Amino acid sequence: MAKELTDEDIIQQIVDRLQAKFPDTPRADIERAARAEFDDLAGRPVRDYLAILVERSTKKRLKKS
Repeated sequence: MAKELTDEDIIQQIVDRLQAKFPDTPRADIERAARAEFDDLAGRPVRDYLAILVERSTKKRLKKS
């Protein structure tokens, strides 16, 4: 049986993927953006797509900066 990911696991996986896409951006900035996006979306009733939504919105935020 697969281990269920915690919110922290999800955030760290997103940060890891985005760090590879934005190597010139400090990891702390990526993590801060990912946490902000996660907090904005975490209260939604359906969490099935939370990771992909957070990753997409964080990527948009990083591209703007």
